[in-house]
Amino acid sequence: MPLYYYKALNPRGELLDGQMEAVSGAEVVARLQEQGHLPVEAKLASEASSASTWKGLFKPRPFAGARLVQFTQQLATLLAAGQPLDRALGILLELPEDEAARRTIGDIRDAVRGGTSLSTALERQHGTFSRLYVNMVRAGEAGGSLHETLARLADYLERSRALQGRVINALIYPAILLCMVGLSLLFLLGYVVPQFAAMYESLDAQLPIFSRIVLGIGLFVRDWWIVLLVLPALALWWFDRKRRDPAFREALDAWLLRNRMAGPLVAKIETARLARTLGTLVRNGVPLMSALGIGRNVLGNRVLAADVEAAAEEVKNGVPLSMALGRGKRFPRLALQMIQVGEESGALDAMLVKTAETFEQETALALDRMLAALVPVVTVALAAMVGTVIIAVLAPIYDLTSAIG
Repeated sequence: MPLYYYKALNPRGELLDGQMEAVSGAEVVARLQEQGHLPVEAKLASEASSASTWKGLFKPRPFAGARLVQFTQQLATLLAAGQPLDRALGILLELPEDEAARRTIGDIRDAVRGGTSLSTALERQHGTFSRLYVNMVRAGEAGGSLHETLARLADYLERSRALQGRVINALIYPAILLCMVGLSLLFLLGYVVPQFAAMYESLDAQLPIFSRIVLGIGLFVRDWWIVLLVLPALALWWFDRKRRDPAFREALDAWLLRNRMAGPLVAKIETARLARTLGTLVRNGVPLMSALGIGRNVLGNRVLAADVEAAAEEVKNGVPLSMALGRGKRFPRLALQMIQVGEESGALDAMLVKTAETFEQETALALDRMLAALVPVVTVALAAMVGTVIIAVLAPIYDLTSAIG
């Protein structure tokens, strides 16, 4: 289903904004009205402006990342200790220092005290809690094991954060290295090299063609440095806008999967994420079809998400999950074989979790290897560029000194 961004006023007159999956904008409006909110705006996510996206990026969220994990763990602990749900929420209400978080917990507690189920109360928090979170809680309520479900959910969120953090951490150092050395190279070419060019011009020295090329680049950088800084920024802005186009995003995701270097890593990361999601949901009593719908939405690669959506249709018609996922020939064969073993043994949930653990370990190993190879390669390449510039600038001085001597 398409994703919609919306704005609405709650009964206290506060402006809420969030996102919701729905068939149409009219369904978004109807669901907001059912929750007691006054809809102000509802539009497709693809139509949302870049300004609202950046605003949403920097807007603090009451529950995200470590805070959501902590809330889930604390609630599971209190319920396991025999505390009633409304009492547990009342205790958690006193813990956050952030006003938005306290207000969210207060709304949930008030809804629960009014007879609403926890899953419904979470669903009414205008996109604060994901579909996966809400459906897990709903399954726990239906199975009468809410505290166990919350404990598993906290474990799932923690592992997902760890996987995402490992990917980000693997890219931080090379990115910083590229930026710092790139700026250093820009300073060297735009400030230092032109001074040598002026000196050689005053000496009327005959320079090798290699040195003339480097000096010419330095003069160009000195005169057009602002353009060289603005162009990458414009390219990033264009890419950020363009990637919201579904066709462009799908083509980019397909290219990433085909890429010999990035493709296997992307497939492992997404396989681990999908298997962890499906295994956690199925283990907690969520039907496989519903789990596939949620699992599709947690994938970042749209091509693999489309494969999962197609697989869901085949599973609905009685095709085994392993065979349905294998039709697209994009998921790793090992994952499909492990899922097939789980189906044949009647322990699909356990095998999905095992698959997730296997590919999380493979992802960690692949990221460590990539980082171990990438940093030296980037360092040597950038050092070679800087060394080339220095040699091109200083070599004529050595020739002139030798000629004078």
